Amino acid sequence: MPTIGAVRSESTGGGSTPQKRRSISGGPISPPSPVKWKSPRRSVNGSPNTHSKDIEKDSDIKTSRLHKSPRKNLSETFMEKSRWNPRDSKQMNAVKEALHVSTVPSAVVCREEEQNRVMNFCKACIEHGKSGSLYVCGCPGTGKSLSMEKVRQALVDWAGQAGFQPPDLLSINCTSLTNTSDIFGKILEKHQPRKKNNSSISPMQRLRNIYSKKQQSTGTKMMLIIADELDYLITRDRTVLHDLFMLTTLPFSSCILIGVSNAIDLADRFLPKLQSLNCKPMVVTYRAYSKDQILKILQQRLMALPFPVFEPQALELCARKVAAASGDMRKTLGVCRSVIEILEAELRESINSLDLLSSEKGAFDQQALPTLTNQEIDIVRVDHMATALSKTFRSPVVDTIQSLPQHQQIILCSAVRLFRGGRKDATIGELNKSYVDICKSVLVPPIGILEISSMCRVLSDHGLLKLGQARDDKLKRVTLKVDEADIAFALQAFDFSGTVFFSSPVLVKEYESMIHFSIPCLLQIRLVPAELQCFQRFWSI
Repeated sequence: MPTIGAVRSESTGGGSTPQKRRSISGGPISPPSPVKWKSPRRSVNGSPNTHSKDIEKDSDIKTSRLHKSPRKNLSETFMEKSRWNPRDSKQMNAVKEALHVSTVPSAVVCREEEQNRVMNFCKACIEHGKSGSLYVCGCPGTGKSLSMEKVRQALVDWAGQAGFQPPDLLSINCTSLTNTSDIFGKILEKHQPRKKNNSSISPMQRLRNIYSKKQQSTGTKMMLIIADELDYLITRDRTVLHDLFMLTTLPFSSCILIGVSNAIDLADRFLPKLQSLNCKPMVVTYRAYSKDQILKILQQRLMALPFPVFEPQALELCARKVAAASGDMRKTLGVCRSVIEILEAELRESINSLDLLSSEKGAFDQQALPTLTNQEIDIVRVDHMATALSKTFRSPVVDTIQSLPQHQQIILCSAVRLFRGGRKDATIGELNKSYVDICKSVLVPPIGILEISSMCRVLSDHGLLKLGQARDDKLKRVTLKVDEADIAFALQAFDFSGTVFFSSPVLVKEYESMIHFSIPCLLQIRLVPAELQCFQRFWSI
């Protein structure tokens, strides 16, 4: 088979300079080229046998792969949804409903492992026809009750498909019981719905008698009892709680008892007799939600809406703070509903301001009205979320600092400046020098040393400073009693345009030095508080 060079030499006439063929009319005739291929330098896949269309198609696929990125794909899917109109009452109600605690999602995410353990326990009890007890514990708002509801539904479906008799279901919220012993009456009523207890025997004793004797009917039906808020059954002698779990240890018991409570060590503290009888319940612990889990649950709830409601950064900020504070999903939904209310208040304020401006015909240009109305608020921003979080997790120290006069705030800022290098205390004279430097840098007239000494006493009464004793006021030693991050957070705020403003303009430069960032840099990254060093203690990151 001739090589590429041989083909070229044959076509050129054995190495001579190639001459163009001419037609009868004298015009040049180009040689036929039935197959075209790209140079190996330009295409790795190019070969004499590769068609040009295939090469071009392959190159298009590669370039499309190179140009696609996960971030672009996320933004494209984010923009695919239609825009949210908060002024539409139907859309606003749909958002509130999606974020309400009572709204049950289609699936419980981030709790698959715990649900599988509970489900496998119930399946084993039904398959073997044996009773058992299980204790589900965890912090509030970690999905315990919601998971138990899903287990109930899944267990009935599984029993029907597997050919077992579906169990009787009994869900009891112990907070609704008038007496703790009423729980036995509810179990007895479910077990024998048509019989009335006219005898003097208590329901608990009747249940013991029933589960101590072999049932005459074959194929005893199991009963799944879910006792939520189980810690409400704790009494001084703990007999009710002990007797409840003891029902599952009787020889002919058909109870599958699942107790749900917030107390993690309830089984160890309040059921010692069960442990001595080797019938301690199986324990499934629901841990607090992490940041990623909270974010995933929020995204699942908002996925049902045909429009985006939150900026991704706003959702991440909410997830970070709640996960660091408690990991409570109920608290997360409460914060999200609070931020929707903040957005509604902002909309009402903008509508009122537009009405006021439009009514003033002489002082207001009517041509500027369309530009103001076009600035619609169609998404929850980071500054909205930061405001809602500060209202939910605000500490009394922050409120106290924000209510102080301007010069007392500058004194606190001067103390932070003095103690930044690891220093623990300073004299009032040294504090005065730092205070005067800050006042000069921001063009604010400083007060005298006597006024500073009296203001330090006021700050000491508020519990913000610790003031020592000395004959001369200048020699009195001052120590900070609050964290520097609390002072930094208290002396800043957010407006609704995404920029930063300060409750005291004096503190711009000192605030900038405290957080080790420049103000233009902060505005460029939209000032996410969870990512700033000065907020690490407040956000508990």
